[in-house]
Amino acid sequence: MEYQVAVLGGGPGGYVAGIRAAQLGMKVCVIEKGKLGGTCLNVGCIPTKALLASAEIYHTLVLSGSHHGIVLDNMALDMAAMVRRKDTVVKQLAGGIGYLFKKNGVTLIKGKGNLLSSKEIKVKTQEGIQYITADNIIIATGSVPLLPEAFGYDGEIVCSSDEALSWQQLPEKLVIIGGGVIGCEFATLYSSLGCDVTVVELLPSLLSNLDEDLAKAATSSLQKRGVNIYTGVSVQTIEKQLSGAVVNLSNGEALKADRVLVAIGRKPVVENIGLEYLGLNMDKGRIAVNGRMETGLSNVYAIGDVCNSPFDLAHTASREGIVAVENIAGKDSTMDYSAIPNCVFTQPELATVGLTAKEVKQRDINVKISVFKFSALGKALAMGQPEGFIKLVVDASNDRLIGAQMAGPHVTDIIAQTAVLVRNKGTVDQLIATVHAHPTLAEGVWEAAEGIYGRTIHS
Repeated sequence: MEYQVAVLGGGPGGYVAGIRAAQLGMKVCVIEKGKLGGTCLNVGCIPTKALLASAEIYHTLVLSGSHHGIVLDNMALDMAAMVRRKDTVVKQLAGGIGYLFKKNGVTLIKGKGNLLSSKEIKVKTQEGIQYITADNIIIATGSVPLLPEAFGYDGEIVCSSDEALSWQQLPEKLVIIGGGVIGCEFATLYSSLGCDVTVVELLPSLLSNLDEDLAKAATSSLQKRGVNIYTGVSVQTIEKQLSGAVVNLSNGEALKADRVLVAIGRKPVVENIGLEYLGLNMDKGRIAVNGRMETGLSNVYAIGDVCNSPFDLAHTASREGIVAVENIAGKDSTMDYSAIPNCVFTQPELATVGLTAKEVKQRDINVKISVFKFSALGKALAMGQPEGFIKLVVDASNDRLIGAQMAGPHVTDIIAQTAVLVRNKGTVDQLIATVHAHPTLAEGVWEAAEGIYGRTIHS
């Protein structure tokens, strides 16, 4: 079969690229060996949020249900039912992508794809071997969990995030190796359900790639939920036993666990896909691309976790897919990474966009910084979620918003309005002049904006 565009991988980068190519009038196929939606939809973003939503309901009822006037006798946790609900959500969304493919005329080829050249892909399907010829190829193979052999991963006792989304029973003791985004979200999930959780992080703090105030907010919240946190400590060995395991740390301590979750990062899928036939330039194990998502070959593009993008995020991959397709269509599109929102679904939620206070110091930019706490916001108090803050970073020379960091209820949604201003070089005065509805959480952004001039109303 011949196509104008062939996309290798059907994750959030690949399937969006396929749909956009079809919308621009191109004959396109998407090759996917697993399930449409990739890691994000099937074993990542969506299922974790579904489970976190269920866990937070349970946690709220147990901790403060009576405070809201809700008294439940004999409340029980049904982990299997929670997992079934998660699976239903995933199935519904996966079916939606299939519908969108049919609606837009995208051909889905189910099978394992291997590049043979810059214009040909061999696909092993259940029916046999297919050879796909395409004028342009977009590589969107994503990433998989990083699982060092020394940890003895078996998917039962020592697990990755993939398995941790489908446990039918709640472990009494869980040790999570890695205090990044994945580790902290799972620590939030399982501690909310009453599990004894311990997080072990090699670096000096959790979420070390985020603003320090965000990392501190997450650490404090996890500790309040009873999570034990070890930082600056490495795992030496994991000893499996008849039931569970013992995790031996570099500080001499031995942690007993029913299950061990390895969450130390992910690695790009660059092996066994035929890259050796293309001779592409690599950058630290990833495919090197420019701002147009072009590789060293004029008709081959790479997007998402497989390329050397500065953000391994689903929404970044989706945008990169659109940029790649628009360039194939001759539209001269360039990827802009200056205003990519980064969100962490702990409790409180964390969100950041643009530059942090630490980064502006490194760049020697003179800034104004304003912080508004949710504890002074009516909607947050009404919700019973007063934890957190909104921080705005403004260029003092022109009052442009160049960064925002938030911790609190629904900040992963609120961050979008600040991303618009950062992306479009908007000013804090534009935020101030925009009337925000009352009572809402988004009012906190307006209050923080007023704080740049020292005139917040409610603090």
